[in-house]
Amino acid sequence: MDKNTFLIVGLGNPGKTYAWSRHNIGFIMTDSLQKEFGFSNWSKKEKLRGEISQGIILDKKVILLKPQTYMNNSGQSVRKTLSFYQIPIDNLFVINDDLDLLFPSIKIAEDRGSAGHKGVESIIQSLKTKNFTRLRIGIKPKRLLINPEKFVLDNFNIIEKRKVEKIKEEFIKIIETILKDGVQKAMNDFN
Repeated sequence: MDKNTFLIVGLGNPGKTYAWSRHNIGFIMTDSLQKEFGFSNWSKKEKLRGEISQGIILDKKVILLKPQTYMNNSGQSVRKTLSFYQIPIDNLFVINDDLDLLFPSIKIAEDRGSAGHKGVESIIQSLKTKNFTRLRIGIKPKRLLINPEKFVLDNFNIIEKRKVEKIKEEFIKIIETILKDGVQKAMNDFN
């Protein structure tokens, strides 16, 4: 196992249609890391069923993964990628949208159930454990939701997109803290 390599997975759905949907906030955040730290261009890895970008953050080797399986089968891609690069589950970080958290907030969680998130559920089933770190990004609106399934697949509006830019800044600080000082310190500082 390669204890010095970290896998950061952004959950989302492939294709331009979903690029700015709320459900794709995981993809949006991994894209921001890729740009911020000058990682390699995204490359499609058929056998891993995902797109990969690699680079260094604070002297740590980091692999970014965007599963291309559609949300409900994300676990297949995560399992194959962990296995291929020999990365321990302790070094796995999953970014997902969360309808239980108000937009725009970020919460770091460890060893938690999926709370109904199909992508996270797929990872738990594939890895046969929930003992990994998640960065839950709140997308819950202040108003009551009539149709949650439609809401998560709708695009962020103009005002929300500006807030997403702010989330990116905090998100980058969280990742740096995790890699430098560990998950517990990041939880203390940001939760």
